[in-house]
Amino acid sequence: MNRTTWTTCLASIVALAVVGVWAQDDLWLDRPLAGWNTPGAELSPASITSDSRASLMERCSLVPHRTTAAERALYAAGWVPQWHFDRQALRGDVEIVAGVTTATENCEPSGLNLFVFVNGDFAGTLSPGAMHSRRDGAIGAVRILGGDSVTAEFARYASTDTECCPSSRVRVTFKVDRSGAQPMIVPVSVRQVRG
Repeated sequence: MNRTTWTTCLASIVALAVVGVWAQDDLWLDRPLAGWNTPGAELSPASITSDSRASLMERCSLVPHRTTAAERALYAAGWVPQWHFDRQALRGDVEIVAGVTTATENCEPSGLNLFVFVNGDFAGTLSPGAMHSRRDGAIGAVRILGGDSVTAEFARYASTDTECCPSSRVRVTFKVDRSGAQPMIVPVSVRQVRG
């Protein structure tokens, strides 16, 4: 096998391994819907060092939001708190804040999740794991509706899709469960909205 063929084979194996990792991260959208949040759970610390966070903020000109109790809690846990799509998500006592730990070369969020707070207390996340821009399971539009309801759209990429254009999207509807001692965000339904 010549060097060019060997390099091509190795690149293909690496690409398949990376695609496999992305797919494994997002399998929750393919399974029967089940909750991952628990009432009274601690806000998980970000998997980033303070030096790395400072470097990320400088490289991507990120200014962490630290006005609300939710934003300050995320920052204290090591995340870079941001408004999702540059818009504050706050209605009544429900607030949703994006937490970022990494970004692509073009400064698109990677290693991010959306954190739900109710009356300043952590109520859970909108995804069971980290999401990455332009990948299967990346979060899109998020809305806080009346009656303790939240909707979030997630991109679904087929193996033939380009990064710009997922072939479909699904909408997950969540509810704020206030029946226990601590509020918790719970997924209640999922449906395809495009594709």
